[in-house]
Amino acid sequence: MGSNGDTPDTEIGVKELTKTFGSQTVWEDMTCDIPKGKITVMLGPSGTGKSVFLKHVMGLLKPDHGEIWIDNKNIPSLSERELYKVRRKFGVLFQDGALFGSMSVYDNCAFPLREHTKKGEKEIKKIVMEKLEMVGLQGAEKKLPGEISGGMKKRAGLARALVLDPEIVMFDEPDSGLDPVRCAFLSELIRDLNQQLGMTSVVVTHDISTTRRVADYIGMIAKQHLVKFGTAKEMFESDNAVVRQFLAGDTDGPIGMAEEKDEDILGEGGGELPGKGKEKEKKERKQDEDGDEIKARSSRGMRAEDTEEMERSAGAPEDEDGQSASEDGNGHSKGFSLEQMLREEGGREEQA
Repeated sequence: MGSNGDTPDTEIGVKELTKTFGSQTVWEDMTCDIPKGKITVMLGPSGTGKSVFLKHVMGLLKPDHGEIWIDNKNIPSLSERELYKVRRKFGVLFQDGALFGSMSVYDNCAFPLREHTKKGEKEIKKIVMEKLEMVGLQGAEKKLPGEISGGMKKRAGLARALVLDPEIVMFDEPDSGLDPVRCAFLSELIRDLNQQLGMTSVVVTHDISTTRRVADYIGMIAKQHLVKFGTAKEMFESDNAVVRQFLAGDTDGPIGMAEEKDEDILGEGGGELPGKGKEKEKKERKQDEDGDEIKARSSRGMRAEDTEEMERSAGAPEDEDGQSASEDGNGHSKGFSLEQMLREEGGREEQA
């Protein structure tokens, strides 16, 4: 619910969504309304189809059954030309930033503007520098991705996601590969930008600290189902066994190490709540965690060196060579195909 007590408008309506790959069911009958102008976190164990959900929302994959409504359009039923128009509403922060290793931070951010608009270089420069300032990267525009930290790469990827002024921004595991300190500062930046720009944000993660910092709404995916969807407060206070186990990081409960060991995932058997006899222990652990909580703040408007200094002062480790484990020796993200960025989806034809 919004701050005024009213239910916010729906940005993305998901109805009875089902997806399978061969004999494997990813999820079935998923239904939820993602609120406009809020941060919604799609949470769940690894391998539960959270990133697959993002690809369906953007029309990169089609469901076996179900509907996804954006602007009164059902995404799975749209033609490629219609999808291209809808996708202009989206910005995406990929897991590893997905920057071109041979391009400067500036050129990486300018890339979508040069490819998908007819703006001149003067206007492009104004937009790019504005977005770099928003994410705390002033002064880093000439650097290559291999010359900046993992946290800075994420910020550059976020700046690029914002240059077309999207109404919806998708964050695919923004905490992936980051130390806890940089993760906390990035989370504060995400919340700050969401409030400043009024965009709708959808964050996919399995990280509870990120969820605590950014979420207005949470959807919990497990065992091929959307177990529960609600406000962050409702979810963190939920009596649902699966939700409580996952948000508490507890080993005792229906979620096991393997799906075949998961039990009563939808609460249909009326199983007991996880860790019911350990409330005191959990409370003490929560107090310890709160006492050690990282005091992070947004880096919006800061210069890159000041952002780095702020993170290091809070305990972020030094990068040995500016290169993360998720990259090859040239600064390219492993497993990242240029096709992902160069897909024009009929864009040139549309502009012609």
